[in-house]
Amino acid sequence: MKYSLSHAFVRYHRGLGRMPVRWKPWLLSLLAANMIMPLFFITRLEAQVVLGTALLGGATFVALTAYTGFSRLLGLAHLWWIPMIIFLLCRIEPYPASTAYGFWLRAVILLDSGSLVLDVANVVRYLRGDRQEMVSGLSAASGREDEKV
Repeated sequence: MKYSLSHAFVRYHRGLGRMPVRWKPWLLSLLAANMIMPLFFITRLEAQVVLGTALLGGATFVALTAYTGFSRLLGLAHLWWIPMIIFLLCRIEPYPASTAYGFWLRAVILLDSGSLVLDVANVVRYLRGDRQEMVSGLSAASGREDEKV
């Protein structure tokens, strides 16, 4: 293991904070759809599955960061979304898009599917040898931000 889990947790969140500004609206939309909006519908099974999957993915992000740093391999943490998306697709019919719940379900499916496309590209790049940190400013030795950023 490259980093302890507590160090990896901090390193992962510092990496998110250092992502380019152009990616932050995308990241915020994923956060809202998968971790905040389910709380408004938490009595429904689909919302519980989305939130649980997001928490499982978060734990996977930290574990992967412990082994590889803030690398392109982090895309593997979204593998949990594949069965979740299939589950949601099988249950979406009774919820019209004109309702808040139906709209949210469709948004989760769309956003998470789009993210999976980006994740596949990142994991392929990692497997082809692109293993450096995805953001600058994280010291490989300490996990602290570099002074030169």
